[in-house]
Amino acid sequence: MRMQGGVGNVGVLVLAGLLVLVIGGCVCVVWASRGGPRWVRGVAAVTLVVGGLVHAFAKSNRRRSVNRSGGGGD
Repeated sequence: MRMQGGVGNVGVLVLAGLLVLVIGGCVCVVWASRGGPRWVRGVAAVTLVVGGLVHAFAKSNRRRSVNRSGGGGD
């Protein structure tokens, strides 16, 4: 039982780390749009590419789920 609590804590830490990365990336995008240093523009570019990939992945998953649930024209 005690081990499951440890796994939950690790999950929370991973999600918190992911949230920090997302917020940091958004801050860099805004800062780069206002003329930040070179490293900020690099982080912003990576953030925008990853965001585009996530958007495309989510869009393709939505299309697949619509194709599976729709199309039953009995």
